[in-house]
Amino acid sequence: MAVTFSNLHTESGLKSLDDFLSGKVYVSGDQFTKDDIKVYGAVLEKPGDSFPNAAKWYEVVSSQLAASFPGNAQGVRFSGKASAPAEAAPAKPDASAAEDDDDLDLFGDETEEDKKAAEEREAAKKSTKKKERGKSSVLLDVKPWDDETDMKKLEEAVRSVEMPGLLWGASKLVPVGYGIKKLQIMLTIVDDLVSVDTLVEETLTVEPINEYVQSCDIVAFNKI
Repeated sequence: MAVTFSNLHTESGLKSLDDFLSGKVYVSGDQFTKDDIKVYGAVLEKPGDSFPNAAKWYEVVSSQLAASFPGNAQGVRFSGKASAPAEAAPAKPDASAAEDDDDLDLFGDETEEDKKAAEEREAAKKSTKKKERGKSSVLLDVKPWDDETDMKKLEEAVRSVEMPGLLWGASKLVPVGYGIKKLQIMLTIVDDLVSVDTLVEETLTVEPINEYVQSCDIVAFNKI
C-alpha cells in the first residue's frame, strides 16, 4: 500500500513523518532503500529535538549516503517554503505548485527514464576495471549486564572503538524488559578491512568494554 508524506518542509509534515518512523529504522522494512533517499531529499535539514524519530532516521540515512559517496561535499542549503532546483542539487517542489504536488508517493511506477538510467549504471559498473572496495551497513544490538549498567558509558565505550574502515552511525535505546534497555547502533564497514565477528569477539566483549557490555547480536547486515 502506498505511503504518502505531505509538506515535509513544515512542522505538520515533519510530525507525520516522525509518527510514521516510531519504532522503525528505515522508511520501508528493515533495509536502506530508495524510499529513504526520496524522503531524505524532501526534508530540507535535520529535524529538531521535537521530532526524535525523524532526527534519528535522518542521521542513519546521512551515514549511509556519506559511506556511499565518500567525496568531499561542500554542502548546500535551501531557503523558503520549497526551494527551486539548484545547480547540481536534487530538485525540490516548486512553491507555486498545488498542495497535492507536494505529496511524496513512495511507490510510484518506475519510468522509462529510471529504467534506462539503471541500465546505464549497471553497464558502467561492469566496464569499470578497477574493483571498488565493498561496504556493508550493519545494525548491532549491544546488551548490558543488568538494569544498573550506565547506558551512557556503555555507548561511549562502544563508540571509542576506532579502526580503518569503521564508521559508527545513529543509535537508540530499546527496552528489553524488567527495566533493562539495550543499545541499538548502526555502523558502516569496509568489508575487506573490518570483520564484524572479530569486532564483537575481540573488541566489544572483552576488557575494558565488557565492564558494560554483556553480549552483541547482529540484527541486520546489508551490502551497500
